[in-house]
Amino acid sequence: MDLVYRIIIYLHVSSVIASIGPFFILMPIVKKLPAAEGKELGAHLATLKSVVRLSMHSGHVLVGTGVLLVVLGPWTWKTPWIVMTLVLLFSSLFFLARAFSPTLRKFTEEGANKLELSAKLKRTIWTYIILLMSMLWFMVVKPHLW
Repeated sequence: MDLVYRIIIYLHVSSVIASIGPFFILMPIVKKLPAAEGKELGAHLATLKSVVRLSMHSGHVLVGTGVLLVVLGPWTWKTPWIVMTLVLLFSSLFFLARAFSPTLRKFTEEGANKLELSAKLKRTIWTYIILLMSMLWFMVVKPHLW
């Protein structure tokens, strides 16, 4: 059981890395979006969509392994850091679903203000990174809040 639990922890941490890490490489791509046209714009948007898709799928692994860790581990669902992690998790899921896809779709519309959309995308990426890093903080520090 100990080996299985450690493997689940490893998968959990790996999925956190896969969820957060790719968003940091998006910043240079977002800077190139306002000047990008045609195939170059398509390639940049495809990269952005791939990162969002990777984050969503690694989030599924993150949730699954997190559930297993709580069920098999010494904590309960009422533990403060688990409750706060879940609150942030549901916030990030709602945010991810509504923040990226509509903005990315607008880049391909005729007469789209790419500079404004790029600025919005940059804010969105940083907001999402902050949400995920906050969740990570709760999982690592495990503070006693109440």
